[in-house]
Amino acid sequence: MEVLASLGDGFSVAFTLQNLMLAALGCFLGTIMGALPGLGPSNGVAILIPLAFTLGLPPTAALILLTSVYYGAMYGGRISSILLNIPGDEPALMTCLDGYPMAQKGRAGEALALSGVASFVGAFLATWGLVFIAPQLVKVALLFGPAEYFALFTLAFATLGGISSTNQAKAAFAAALGLGIAMIGVDGQTGVPRFTFGEVHLYDGIDFLVALVGLFALSEVLIFLEHRHGESEASAKKVEIGRITPSLSMLKYCTPTMLRTSVLGFVAGVLPGAGASLGSFISYSMEKRLVDREGTFGTGDPRGVAAPEAGNNAAAGGALVPMLALGVPGSGTTAVLLAVLLALNITPGPLLFTQNPDVVWGLIAALFIGNFMLLAMNIPMVGMFTRVLLVPPRILMPVVAMVSFVGIYGISGSSFDLLVMVLFGVLGWLLRKLDVPLVPIILGILLGNAMEANLRRAISISDGDWSVLVGSPLAIGLWVIAFVGFILPIIFGAALKRRMKLAASKEDEGELVD
Repeated sequence: MEVLASLGDGFSVAFTLQNLMLAALGCFLGTIMGALPGLGPSNGVAILIPLAFTLGLPPTAALILLTSVYYGAMYGGRISSILLNIPGDEPALMTCLDGYPMAQKGRAGEALALSGVASFVGAFLATWGLVFIAPQLVKVALLFGPAEYFALFTLAFATLGGISSTNQAKAAFAAALGLGIAMIGVDGQTGVPRFTFGEVHLYDGIDFLVALVGLFALSEVLIFLEHRHGESEASAKKVEIGRITPSLSMLKYCTPTMLRTSVLGFVAGVLPGAGASLGSFISYSMEKRLVDREGTFGTGDPRGVAAPEAGNNAAAGGALVPMLALGVPGSGTTAVLLAVLLALNITPGPLLFTQNPDVVWGLIAALFIGNFMLLAMNIPMVGMFTRVLLVPPRILMPVVAMVSFVGIYGISGSSFDLLVMVLFGVLGWLLRKLDVPLVPIILGILLGNAMEANLRRAISISDGDWSVLVGSPLAIGLWVIAFVGFILPIIFGAALKRRMKLAASKEDEGELVD
């Protein structure tokens, strides 16, 4: 009952005109970001962070805006998957398998509406999971000392590459690079400048918002300029939407699928580093094995649309659990949201629920409100959202660049930060060309100082005895999970990736035969 009372207080915080308008704006912008191929929720949230700070929003309002963008982008990723067979992001890959064949049969509107309902069910159930599980996880987190927190941060780095990662060496390099960037500035314990090369502007370190916007938003501009020139405009004109509401019989047919895969996706989201990609893949694969007795999956079966959509949206909600309760992101997008919390001087973790209950419960209440807004918005406005696919990159990318530059300058008022942001943009572009993940870099910048501080504190308390790092059952358990989480992708990651690509290629071959 205490949890429900806290949730009621959250609704009283969220139910203001400003917060409701921000939730609606975030859902709308997030859906557009998700619909554009390649952007995805991580980039969508990163691009709009400067806007939230430029508007001078209070912490709760800023988080409501950006988490609404997060949920909206998860919804929007299905649009290009179904209409163009181009995943908006990696979790939407599995939606292509049955969504695009439905579109080819003239049922694009039904597929889009069904995916919207499935996304709602997955996100709605995951938000309830967040309500009940996160406070319980907080009680466990209160057992953590410096050594346990250091092990927990190591776990975050070891698993953030995700089970679908194919190159853990690149993920480890990215994490090391992020930790190295975090070391720039004056050492908090000795007062000695580190890696500043005599540049006074670097004494305060690298602002992680500057690094984040550069790595994600500006690198995306460079990638678009290099590779995409109106390709979506030519493709989107070939698709007819048709009916935009799914029949009651279809919804009844798909309801068991949506419920089962929502649970699977939520569990995948809570697991460190698994994220929406694994939630989507597991949901589709398990449902195919369970109900596809006639071999209709891959040919336009509505259950093949409902399963990955419910799974990946439930995983998106599940990933918020470790971020809010432990301060460790469960996915790439929650790593970006973690940066926002820290920029707002809010420390996520065990004390968040006691020190900032209005923020955390207002945010959770806003997730419920945003889900209903997205459901109401996505079905009648399907036609308008599909027109977003016609926006050529030569128009879209200058807008992204303008928001980035104006927003960062508005936050810091420093032209030096703009130069640093451009450098990070070029760095992000180079790393993406080399297929090096960007999220571990951001995580390194975010957690590097806290990780160093906890290591120093643990060693000081133990009077220089390094065995303190494995001195408790909790710490040993975290180290074991970190080791397993780092090794598993090396063993199974390549095979999983091959299976996902093989499923997509088989679908493409089937279309060519038809």
